[in-house]
Amino acid sequence: MSGAVPKVTNLVIDCSDLAAMAEFWGELLGMKTTEASDDWLDLEPLGENGPLLSFQRVPERKTKKNRLHLDLEVPDVQAAGERAAALGATPATAPLGDPAASFRVWRDPEGNEFCFCTES
Repeated sequence: MSGAVPKVTNLVIDCSDLAAMAEFWGELLGMKTTEASDDWLDLEPLGENGPLLSFQRVPERKTKKNRLHLDLEVPDVQAAGERAAALGATPATAPLGDPAASFRVWRDPEGNEFCFCTES
């Protein structure tokens, strides 16, 4: 049944401003744009054989919590958050107790949630 088992080729984030999302996520993750059109944009693969991080232009804005989000492992949640804020991210929640906690939820410039996590 190997022909019936799918492979994840893209993780797609809906957005209204492709250029802003490519700039934010490209800078945050250190990834370059590999393909772009008026309604679609791909960044480099996530890992050596990983799926592409892609963005699709949609007419509506985000209104509710994501059903899928990225967990991004970092050595220092506080420092990663400060860098993300400088790139245009906003915290989704107040720090949970210790500011050096092992995870923190953030929002990209269009409101999509993602988490910074340490290897705990």
